[in-house]
Formats: sequence, structure tokens, C-alpha cells
Amino acid sequence: MGKFINSTLFQKITSWMPGLKNLLQYKREFLSFDIKAGLSVAAVSLPVSIAYAELTGVGAIAGLYSTILPLIVYALFGSSRQLIVGPDTATCAVVAAVVLPLAANDPILRWQLVVLLTIMIGIWCIIAGKFHLGALADLLSQPILIGLLNGISITIMVDQLAKTLGFKYDYSYLIERIVYFPFKITQIHFGTALISLLTLAILIILNKVKPRYPAPLVAVIIMTFLSWLINFEHYNIHIIGQVSGDFIPAQSWLIFDKGLMRDLVVPSLNIAIICFVSMMITVRSFASKNNYETNADIEFKALGLANIAAGLSQGFVVSGTSSRTAVNDANGGKTQLVSIIAAILIGIVVLFFLSPLQYIPTCVLGVILIYSSVSLINFQTIWRFFKFDRDAFYLSLSTLIAVLVIGIIPGMALAVLLGLFLFLRRVFRPKDQLLGVDESGRIHSLGQDVLPVNNTLIYRFNSPLTYFNIAYFKRRIISYIDEADEPINYVIVDAIPCFTYKDVSVLSGIDELVRSLKVRNVILILSGRRKTLKNWFKQMNIKLDENYVEFAYDLYFAVRFVQSKEHMENKEDEYDYDS
Repeated sequence: MGKFINSTLFQKITSWMPGLKNLLQYKREFLSFDIKAGLSVAAVSLPVSIAYAELTGVGAIAGLYSTILPLIVYALFGSSRQLIVGPDTATCAVVAAVVLPLAANDPILRWQLVVLLTIMIGIWCIIAGKFHLGALADLLSQPILIGLLNGISITIMVDQLAKTLGFKYDYSYLIERIVYFPFKITQIHFGTALISLLTLAILIILNKVKPRYPAPLVAVIIMTFLSWLINFEHYNIHIIGQVSGDFIPAQSWLIFDKGLMRDLVVPSLNIAIICFVSMMITVRSFASKNNYETNADIEFKALGLANIAAGLSQGFVVSGTSSRTAVNDANGGKTQLVSIIAAILIGIVVLFFLSPLQYIPTCVLGVILIYSSVSLINFQTIWRFFKFDRDAFYLSLSTLIAVLVIGIIPGMALAVLLGLFLFLRRVFRPKDQLLGVDESGRIHSLGQDVLPVNNTLIYRFNSPLTYFNIAYFKRRIISYIDEADEPINYVIVDAIPCFTYKDVSVLSGIDELVRSLKVRNVILILSGRRKTLKNWFKQMNIKLDENYVEFAYDLYFAVRFVQSKEHMENKEDEYDYDS
């Protein structure tokens, strides 16, 4: 009995913590691969976490706090063996867009708002996972996500350009910054620009010559050493300064304006969806590559717990990072142990090696952010949309322009709204098809080798019928009948794709359609879902004219029924003629 209880308890725990199950069943032969991958992930995570802290508008230490506990939490609760969580370019840019206007120039308030926003995001993710809303991974369609990432990348690059060249913008909006950039050329700081160029050269050369090396870490180490050796501050090259391991003072939370939390509710929900969608793209890609299954609902919970861990350790928002996950996979990482090893190494830096971080030039971090953002730019996919799917092209391009013109947060909201309108338009006015029969008797869309059945319209409506498209459905059928070159005696409707659930408006609409067809002496045949449809009409007490409506098992049965009726009528006509 005790063994059964222990077994049941173990199953319950591991169902919540799939990463723990993998670690308890760890294979020794994976260890060398995981150690190598863990070292590489830590090497890449250190500089970019500090860079993302600068982007988010909080101290460098917050970037490291955002990396340690979330890595461990995801390793235990996540279902992906390769995914590395941490600060991410897109989400950090969105967080900055939300928090900076609210906090003005108060650094403590800014940090507080970032922490609260992170915890809110975590709570939303856990709630979504609890209610099995993993399908939200499909809410942001690929065109929206591509446009959003391109827009965010360009925004980050323009924003960080000032940091890498040593001047400040006079405007907060992207378009004004681009327009007035030529007037800032005279304010470029030569020393800062030179350090930025050297950093960029190191990144490019290492990625070309030694692509497996952690180029950002190498660049940061070299430039930090030069900063300490030459004293960059003396030449007005800005460095990040003293990095303290302290948390937000406890007394600061007592005087915090709780009313600002209202302004974080909706943005936190939006960011939670963005984090999850972008993370699931990475999770699914690497799970498919390495041939194992993941669970979207578990991933939602794991992301939520990782963000709560980041918030409680006074870090900021984390998501699945495609670049660091790729580093993990390229170095042969096999299990979630990679995340734990990387977290331990970063923790050692926080405990014992904070002092050297103060010499990191901020322009170096700006170059790293720009270099990372370039990898997110993907105009080729937008162009491919233009060639093969114009709706996707317009949606992606609209998202990109919206983010650039009106900002990340309103641009993102507009993109989701446009995507929703596009979806509704497709449901309101879906594509439809006229079907026919080929030489071998198979039913296909009308074409050169597929001909219509005599005196018969075979119709397919490619969307579920609802109260807001039933009128359009009726109009389309009537227009096809009235515009037909030959008289139509039968209309066969493929009921399987359009009758998906019971809707009284739809069933009443079919009754109205039958009456309109009766005037034209046309019989309606609903093919598919025969028993279900009969039950629905009976339950709703809708009595169709039995002389003008038939229910068939499928399209082939309906066609045979029509051909049989036509044959019988022809026989009767011949009999009458002979008589």
C-alpha cells in the first residue's frame, strides 16, 4: 500500500514537474554534453542579460537576477529538454515601453513596476495553464509575429544607435528619431563610436571564424579589460558603473503607489501572450528536431512559474530564447540539467565577480543588442507572404508599420485587432466552391476534367455556419442558381464543413432557404451529418417542407440520389410520350 501511495504521489509530482522526472531518470552518458552546453549557455547569457537590463531600464544586476532562478524553475517544471529561458529582446522592449512612461525618471519606481509586471505576467500564465489555454499559442498568427518582431528589432536598433555613438535623442518616437538623426551626426562621440566599431568587429569575426565561441562574452571581456586598463571614463566613454547585489529597499515598497498596478494589468496580459507564443515556436521547433513531445499547457505553467521566480528575485520578464536554445542544442545539450548548470555558473558570478562588471562600456551592450536584433529581422518571409498569401502580407506589413509609427504597445494591440478582423472576415465571408464529378466518378472542385452534374448544384461552404454568415450562405446559393446557364433542379450542400454545432439562427435560416428554393422548384439535399441534422431540426421544432429537402449520408449518396431521380423522371417522361 505504501509503495502504491509513493508511486501515486511520484506520478502526481512528475506530472507537474516533467523536468524533475527527466533529472531523476538521468543517463550518465549525457553529463559531458550537458556540462559543455551549460558552460556555453552561461557564457552567452551573462553579457546579454546585462544588455537586456539596460534595455529594460533597470540595473545590470536585475538582468542576472532574471536569469538564475528562472533557469532552475523552468528546468524542473518545463517539458522541453532544450529550451533556455531568460530575458528576450522583444519582451524586454515591450516591458520598457510599458514601464518607462509610468516611472518617469525614478529608478526605484521603475524597478518596482518591472518586478510587479513580471509577477503579473507569471500569474496570467499559470491561470492560462490551469484552464488549458495552451491553444493561445496560435492567437498571434505567424504574419503578426513576423511583423511584430521586425518592428521591435528596428525600434531597438534605432534606440541603441544613440548609445553606441555617444549621443542622446531629443525625441521619444521612432519616426522623429530617424528623421532628425542626420542632425545628430555632429554630436557623435569619437571614442564611443570607435569602441562600438571594435566590438562589432569582434562579434562579426568570431561568428565567421569560430561560430561556436560565445562571441558576446568574448567581446565584453576584451572591452571590459580595456576599459579597466585605459580608464574609459577619463575619455568620456560611459560605463555601467558600480554593480550592487542589493535588492530594492524594503521601505520603498511601503511608499509605492499601488494605483499604478491598474496600468499594468492589460499590458501584462498582452506580454504574457507574446512571451508564450514566441516561446512555443522555439519549443516546438527544437522538440521536432530532437524527436520528443511537449505539452503547451505545462509550458504555460512553467513560463508563469519562471516569471514569478524572476519577479520574486527582483528580476524582469523572461521567455524562451531562441538564440540561447540554439547554443544549447549546437553544443549537444541533452536535458534540463543544462539550465541548472548555467544558473549555478551565473550565480557564482553574482556572488564573487560583480566588481569587474562595473567597467563594461554601455556602448558595448548597445552593440550586442543591435547585433542580436539583426537576427530577428526577417523581410524574406514578409516577401514570401506577398507572393503566396496577400492577406498574410498585408497583416504582417500593417503590424510592422504600426509598431514603427505608433509604438510597440499600441502597434501590438492594433496588430492583434487586425488579425481578429481578418479572421472574422474569413468567417463572415469565407471562400466557397462549386463541385463536380470527374470521369472516374470522384467529386472535386469544378475544373477542366471535373464537370457539373446535370441540373444540379453541388456546393461547399468553407466555414462553420453561424448567425452572422447564414444570410451570406443563402445569398450565395440563390445567386448561383439564378446565374446558372441551365435550370437547376437540385442543390446538394456538403454539410460536414459548415454544420459544426447547433445554432437556432442557422437552422431557421435553412428553413428560409428551403422556402426560397421552393419558389424556384429546387430541392435542397443536405449531405453528411444526416442523423445529427434531423435531430437538431426536431429539437428546435423546425418543420422543413419534406417535398423540397432531403438528407443524404454523404456527397456520393446525394449524387446517386439525384441521378436516380433524374433517371426515373426521364422514364416517366418517355412513358407519357409513348402513351
